[in-house]
Amino acid sequence: MEKYCIERNALTPEIYENLRAKVSLQYYGREDVEEALAHTLFSVVIREGQVPVGIGRIVGDGRIVFFIKDVVVEPSRQHMGIGRMIMEELMGYIRQHGCPNAYAGLMALTGKEGFYEKFGFRVRPHEGQGSGMTQLVNTPS
Repeated sequence: MEKYCIERNALTPEIYENLRAKVSLQYYGREDVEEALAHTLFSVVIREGQVPVGIGRIVGDGRIVFFIKDVVVEPSRQHMGIGRMIMEELMGYIRQHGCPNAYAGLMALTGKEGFYEKFGFRVRPHEGQGSGMTQLVNTPS
């Protein structure tokens, strides 16, 4: 019996909120989380027994653009291969559903870039690619 179980498209608001809170990621209201998850292309939940210990999801248009979001591993379970399992599932989905030359992107947390480089992602700027850019919108003053 394997130690971890992979569940596809089983991400719930409760699991999402709980795991993100454990790693101190941005809080979002329940309505916003429910709406966001309803528009997720693909998600994965990694469980140890019945306990969710890792999540990841993909948003995008389903053919040309895929954006990896919310790759989170329970702090006490980090460095045990769970993140790799999540990324292999997410990248498998992109390879299966993406058209030729589909774009896969993500924004790594500081210090996590090397992890994503193992899956073929490149830190920007890179030859022929400018810097990635982000903006938080509707941020309370």
